[in-house]
Amino acid sequence: MSKIFHNDWAEVLEPELEKPYYQELRRFLAQEYRSTTIYPDMYDIYNALHYTPLSEVKVVILGQDPYHGPGQAHGLSFSVKPGVAIPPSLQNIYQELHEDMGCTAPRHGSLVHWAEQGVLLLNAVLTVRRGQAASHQNKGWEAFTDRVVEAVNQRETPAVFILWGSHAQRKGANIDRSRHFIIQSPHPSPLSAHRGFFGSRPFSRANAFLQQQGMEPIDWCVPAQPLERSHSPR
Repeated sequence: MSKIFHNDWAEVLEPELEKPYYQELRRFLAQEYRSTTIYPDMYDIYNALHYTPLSEVKVVILGQDPYHGPGQAHGLSFSVKPGVAIPPSLQNIYQELHEDMGCTAPRHGSLVHWAEQGVLLLNAVLTVRRGQAASHQNKGWEAFTDRVVEAVNQRETPAVFILWGSHAQRKGANIDRSRHFIIQSPHPSPLSAHRGFFGSRPFSRANAFLQQQGMEPIDWCVPAQPLERSHSPR
């Protein structure tokens, strides 16, 4: 098997690749990519880990599934490729970002700017069938991404975990709150954003914690021109 991880995630995650659950997942994905349309592109599956090395993680934002529309998903939770319409949840994130930090919302939905500063944009499940939300749940991805969360949790360096919605909050239930900072609220989806996501000020709160720890804050304002660099070998 060719090497998947080319930064410090390799030491943590390569043992996972040998486990029976991952081998089964790999066989399932090989068949899925051969037989139907799967998002993201197979070279983009691990982008969250390629863009944000373990040693550089300052903030973790947990999502659930990749977007399942054409051209949207590129391996970063809540983010979409440049040139694709901004999804409603991300529109709400941009609205809260403006209210919280004064940032002007860009006309694109690429959050690579965040990922390159240490914001791990991790979905619980890393692949999905076109047009079929949750179609790759319970195939093994959850165990793999639990290991990712656990690795950040086990570090001595504190991090901020932003948990939007009940699914993310369940996945983050075992985080050591004596060391890490948890920010949780309803999901930014239009179905729930008005129940407490708006006004939760996650971005300024995250930066306040980072600065208390002597760390550089995140520049949350997304540039007008998207950053889009491949970190995975083709």
